Amino acid sequence: MVKLQQDRAVKTREAIVRGAAEVFDQYGYNGASVNRIMRRAGVSQGAMYFHFKSKEELARAVMNAQPDTIVPRLDSDGLQRIVDMTFVWAWQIQRDVLLRAGVRLTNEQDGTGMHDASPYVDWARILETSLTQAQDEGQVNESVNVRQFAELLVSACTGMQMFAKAVSGRQDLPDRVVAMWRILLPGVAPARIAASINLDVRRFA
Repeated sequence: MVKLQQDRAVKTREAIVRGAAEVFDQYGYNGASVNRIMRRAGVSQGAMYFHFKSKEELARAVMNAQPDTIVPRLDSDGLQRIVDMTFVWAWQIQRDVLLRAGVRLTNEQDGTGMHDASPYVDWARILETSLTQAQDEGQVNESVNVRQFAELLVSACTGMQMFAKAVSGRQDLPDRVVAMWRILLPGVAPARIAASINLDVRRFA
């Protein structure tokens, strides 16, 4: 009985977060209302406030769910894993409303009352961990400061998706990510490693 209640609570929370992502993606933070989110998620007011005490708390949950839409889809390691992480991101942001809403909320915090850098910091930490492992394995040059490189990747991808959204609705984002790596790889990896990295972004389409 307890297990059934726990499973139901998990499913309800997931439905609320998914419904909120759809509303935030469509209307932004300021245009979204708790009532609209409840209707989209198909939950009662009691269920909503049992899981989330405010719209801001719900927005933070959507923002911080971004890695969950990407990391489980990865099966590579080393430097290839880092490249693949950006490739999966480039495709998923076009298809996954949870990721897309999280990115929108993270980038549009001005005027919302939220000042939360944790999504950027979390991504940088995930990348730094993988980069450190790749460097220990000789796949990233010793001269590379992995923390700075991780933060550079987060900054570059943030700006790149905004640029791609403006010029193509993000349709050309995967190709832009490939172009970024063609520029970066020769400077951060030994030549033999750089040459071995699979840059076929279409395999994640």
